[in-house]
Amino acid sequence: MTEADHAELRRLFRVAGEGSPTESLWGHPESEAAIYLEPYLELEPESLFVAVRDGALVGYLTGCVDGAKFPGEDKLMAQAIKDHRLILRRGPVRFFARAMADSLSAAIRRQPKSGELNDRRWPAHLHINVAPAARGTGAAEGLLAHWQRRLRELDSPGCYLQTLTENVRAVRFFSRMGFVPHGPTPPVPGLRYQGRRVHQQTMVWTP
Repeated sequence: MTEADHAELRRLFRVAGEGSPTESLWGHPESEAAIYLEPYLELEPESLFVAVRDGALVGYLTGCVDGAKFPGEDKLMAQAIKDHRLILRRGPVRFFARAMADSLSAAIRRQPKSGELNDRRWPAHLHINVAPAARGTGAAEGLLAHWQRRLRELDSPGCYLQTLTENVRAVRFFSRMGFVPHGPTPPVPGLRYQGRRVHQQTMVWTP
């Protein structure tokens, strides 16, 4: 990724997940980008890769070599809620209210919580997205292979990612690239796909 890619990358962020269970979390792309894209552009651009086809960006991977040195998702989300005044927006308010109710229910039932993995065996993490038209072209494989090569060069002990058990295509792809399931698969608070709850699937990779 180069600085010249920034504008197109932000555009791609809005459309790359189309058709997936996480196409949009709470219906406000700018605040979602403030969590899952902008920090990587600002803090670790050397771990951000893009896939190009016919001169256009069709996919990207945002990576973090050491999550202990990167802002946590909860902190980024709290800042995004404040900066984008999400409590005044109907869609996000509905999502976060449902998320609070889901979390309370899980606590009462003593169910495992969803969230980031804090394990020094797998300090790195990634997010990857490919536009629908580029799926099946090798773009995702190329992005992930570049990331894995970078981690090997840095002698990283390992990497984790999080997807959804319901996203069978993604789980199958990551398994093919050497990732294995790890830990429980708790429901993701607030998130629904086709009216149903979805479950977090953590996967890990060791070079």
